[in-house]
Amino acid sequence: MKADKILILGNSITKHPGLENSGWPGKDWGMAASTPDKDYVHLLIKRFTEAAGGKAPEMMVRNIADFEREYDTYNISEALKACAEFKADIIILAINENVPDLTSDESQRLYHDALTRLLALLQSDNSPSLFVRSSFWPNEAKDAILRQVCAEVGGKYIDISNLSKDESNYARSERSFEHSGVADHPGDKGMASIADAIWNAIECRPM
Repeated sequence: MKADKILILGNSITKHPGLENSGWPGKDWGMAASTPDKDYVHLLIKRFTEAAGGKAPEMMVRNIADFEREYDTYNISEALKACAEFKADIIILAINENVPDLTSDESQRLYHDALTRLLALLQSDNSPSLFVRSSFWPNEAKDAILRQVCAEVGGKYIDISNLSKDESNYARSERSFEHSGVADHPGDKGMASIADAIWNAIECRPM
């Protein structure tokens, strides 16, 4: 599988500035890994680099939490123009946690359509390999739509829902945080588990 250019789209678990008075002073890496090299993105970069004999891939990593929160009105083509023009060989989508609860058929339809537009823009004409990670904090309705759209566009769905059942995967199990929202994020062990799940899916994808 070609892996010269890799695009990762996520939310705070992927990339987020540090928060004052939170116990997590991160500087734009995945919340709440203790250091940049221990978030799932940097762990994946290391694996890609090792697999390529020491040559690091060209990376683009973006936090698209605004899409999650405002999927029905989010201007995908404008906001993610640079991502589409990047022409990635591999796309990893790691979102869903910030999507409001989908409590009606209409909200589910709108989210389905927004996800479809998002992935259609990114896949464009170079047929990248697509990997879609389920929520770290599982939600049946949201994850079902994510899985469905992934299948419809020919991506590989990665179910990490079991990670949330293991308390040791949370940052709060590793150290103290003043902010409960930060504490609820994956810690170093959780980040490593996410990276393992994604990497295993990439390695096992049929050529």
